[in-house]
Amino acid sequence: MIGHTLRVTALDVIALVVLAVVGVRLVEAARSSVEARRKSLVVAQGLRPHHFLLALPVLAAIIATALALIQLPVLSFGWWQALGGVGNPAIGLTDQDLGILDVLIPAFFLGLLVVALPLLVAREEWVFRRGAEHRGAVSNIRRSVVFGLAHAVIGIPIGAALALSIGGLYLTWCYLRGWRATRSQSGALLESTRAHLAYNVTILVLVAVALALGL
Repeated sequence: MIGHTLRVTALDVIALVVLAVVGVRLVEAARSSVEARRKSLVVAQGLRPHHFLLALPVLAAIIATALALIQLPVLSFGWWQALGGVGNPAIGLTDQDLGILDVLIPAFFLGLLVVALPLLVAREEWVFRRGAEHRGAVSNIRRSVVFGLAHAVIGIPIGAALALSIGGLYLTWCYLRGWRATRSQSGALLESTRAHLAYNVTILVLVAVALALGL
């Protein structure tokens, strides 16, 4: 027999459908970001070195916490992983052998994410951080946990989603710092959005490097 038999399971098909849906959503998000490019540029042009430097220890803390939490059976579950996916479906990685698509799909998704990120993170900050100046510490902590767990809905393991609550707390701190500096909600949102964007860009750079090195 020449070559090998390709076995496609129902889970493989579902995973590919998920990738197709995610791809369409990313295209829509990228298009919206381009259409709102003035807002996207305001966010991106305000990035400073401290936004990236502060993101590094936060990312390290999230990774360490996630690795500890996913050792627990229940917290290790993620529906994307159960379908054969790897990490976040927005990255486009699976454990299937798709040939050249194993490189093209993640590269395509990463490119779309770079364009769409300013608008995507702005939306998340509007939902989760807006009004933090009027909430107490317990309420802001609770909201940060909800922010983390929301990522379990998109497929990452529950333990990793819980660990992202650390990121939520950090972004709340950034928002409140922006509030104290500007005394305006728009200024506070702009600061937390920039911090969020720098954090996500750092992750995308690390993912791109890992893919380039074949890790």
